Amino acid sequence: MFIKAFRPHLRSIGVLATGHFPMPRFWSVYTAAPHRVLFLPGAIQGVIAMLWWLLDLESRLAGGVGLAVAGLPAPLLHGWLMVYGFFPFFIFGFLFTAAPNWLSGPGVSRTAYLSTALGLSTGAALLYFGQSSLGLLLHLLGWSAALQALLATLRAGKDADKRHAWATWAALCLGAAGEMLMLAGLLFERGEWLQPALELGVWGCLAPLFLTVCHRMIPFFTSRVVGDYVMIRPYAPLWAMWTACLLHVALTATGQGGLTWLVDLPLAALAFWFSSRWGFLRGFQVRLLAMLHVAFLWAGAAFVLHGLDSLAGFLGLAWSAGQAPLHALGIGFFGAMLIGMASRVSLGHSGRALRADTATWWLFWLLQVVAMLRMLPEMSAGLAPDRIVSVAGLAWVLVFGAWAWKYAPMAWRPRVDGKAG
Repeated sequence: MFIKAFRPHLRSIGVLATGHFPMPRFWSVYTAAPHRVLFLPGAIQGVIAMLWWLLDLESRLAGGVGLAVAGLPAPLLHGWLMVYGFFPFFIFGFLFTAAPNWLSGPGVSRTAYLSTALGLSTGAALLYFGQSSLGLLLHLLGWSAALQALLATLRAGKDADKRHAWATWAALCLGAAGEMLMLAGLLFERGEWLQPALELGVWGCLAPLFLTVCHRMIPFFTSRVVGDYVMIRPYAPLWAMWTACLLHVALTATGQGGLTWLVDLPLAALAFWFSSRWGFLRGFQVRLLAMLHVAFLWAGAAFVLHGLDSLAGFLGLAWSAGQAPLHALGIGFFGAMLIGMASRVSLGHSGRALRADTATWWLFWLLQVVAMLRMLPEMSAGLAPDRIVSVAGLAWVLVFGAWAWKYAPMAWRPRVDGKAG
């Protein structure tokens, strides 16, 4: 049954590869909606970025120098490729689709979302060829086009409550600031600016943005399928989580990483509180909804790990969680939530039923295994960390690649219900 679910997409890709799909029709379908234009390069980037990282790891394990590009050591480039070069494709594709609905405002123009996709895609591609400064500049231009488009929708929106939309836009502005800091570090040869730029991308942009989207969408989606459900969506705890994320950035930027537990542990408590109030167990009535609830649990777990790691350093203990908290956040929370939300958008906006089939369901759970596998060498002594990391990277390529293989064709295939978009 798992293989059978992929057969229609194999036929679709075969038609495209043999050139029997008329290019004008392909282009009109592919560019008909923003999520199509941005999800496809995002899916490709999610595979290529990890393949690059695997090749770099193997090169260094074999005694080579790795695949670093000018001004960016391999670990920092890996961080950029995932934080800035991968997630934003799906973030902008989602927000270009959702924000006009949130705001009862105008849709994002075709020129705006094509410009965004072109800038992000070209910029990311150039980094693989060693053009780091030019790549970051073009990537920033695509990011800027997206910010302008979202701002126009925000201003023209008729809905009185614009708090979620403004919050996501503010997070994306902080993400742009982080990427500008990285570009400045390259241009002015200030290597000490590069890691803070990544921290700003994770804690100033991705974490508060994902938390905001979850605050908006998880209780809403749950209310649509769970009977006798009361939407609980207070804003004060959300702003407290935002404050904690920004304080985390400030503390790490000023060399006070041993104090982030003061904000990380309360942040975890708020995440678990939201999860319980949103009805985690009741969400399992529908697979596609359960995916969102499970992904959000990773947020609380990641914040706990960050807090414990910081507290251990503060107390002078020998134990360290290493990169496990970061990957619990990046793969467990961001990655799993991306699969859940992008699957939902792809299905709904291609005219399909909002139902996760067996293949999607298993791929989602396999991604949880990937997250735990990547965290394993950081949390357990006596393991060969480099080899486990390589296995985890390969597992990501297989799992996310299989998901992309299944869902990417929806970007260029017409809606099954015959509607436009």
